[in-house]
Amino acid sequence: MTVERVLLAEPRGFCAGVEMAIKALTWMTRIFDGPVYCFHEIVHNEWVVRAFERVGVVFVDDIAEVPEGAPIMLSAHGSAPEVVEAAGDRAAVVIDAVCPLVTKVHHEVKQMSRKGFDIIYVGHTGHDEAVGTVAEAPSAISLVEPESGLGDFEAADPEKVALVAQTTLGLYEWQKVMDDALERFPKLKTARKSDLCYATTNRQDVVKQLASECDLVLVVGSHNSSNTQALVRVSHENGVAAHRIDSASDIKDDWLTDATTGASAPDHLVQDVIDRLSPVHGFDLWRATEEREYFPLPPQLRAFVTTLQQLVEAGLTASTPGSEPWIEGDRQWTATEALDLIST
Repeated sequence: MTVERVLLAEPRGFCAGVEMAIKALTWMTRIFDGPVYCFHEIVHNEWVVRAFERVGVVFVDDIAEVPEGAPIMLSAHGSAPEVVEAAGDRAAVVIDAVCPLVTKVHHEVKQMSRKGFDIIYVGHTGHDEAVGTVAEAPSAISLVEPESGLGDFEAADPEKVALVAQTTLGLYEWQKVMDDALERFPKLKTARKSDLCYATTNRQDVVKQLASECDLVLVVGSHNSSNTQALVRVSHENGVAAHRIDSASDIKDDWLTDATTGASAPDHLVQDVIDRLSPVHGFDLWRATEEREYFPLPPQLRAFVTTLQQLVEAGLTASTPGSEPWIEGDRQWTATEALDLIST
């Protein structure tokens, strides 16, 4: 089938939290002798996980799998308090790469629990972020799936109910539950600033816009990525066929009927998709907004980086100025460049 034109979603790809986590784990592989351990997948992207495994990162689902004294990173999705404590007891160095937006939700849950609220958490059962958040106050929190809503949730005091959300939910998923909760609990407490990730919302907005222009939307991302699955659902909600693919090799010819395509993934995978589609009229960027958010490296890792920079400047290492990315500063390099660094 001939593809006339491709529309490439902008913004797409890595958010500030994922950028931070990928760069942080790259630092770990450069600073410490391997292997470096990571609790859960650093981010839910299969290609990224495989890239780190090739340079000796070991991903584990139980802290007990980490040898005593080994360096460990905790994933961007956030970890339960007992996991953080166990990592501190077992590992020589623990770097927590939790996204600051997830940390915000953890803080809200702890604060509301201390104040005696029954907490409704809108999220996906078993997702790493949901598991870590619920663990902050398990006796006070009830997880509800966005598809099923409040269900049989009951509050001890209808005037002390709070609502929080998994950051990667779609606004359309969150809004229905919030509306129902407000109707049942008029004094419902919510965060002053939305729990939903700015990047998730932006990418869903651009898919909505693309749906008015496209015959087909392709979303490049892993099956266990909540963001990826949400983008597929948004396209369907707006009446346009959509498929999740890991890479260009997943594209089926019978999908392509003069299709235009949006994508969200590492840049080289997006380029592979465009090459596979080989659009007659090339591709155009479809920009919904511009993102400038930046999250710095975790504090303990910044301390290591600062020390290394001082050693380089003092001539006490084999490296020379400019030979490593920390020389230029964290803002001056991207997660894509970090992945290139470990892939060469």
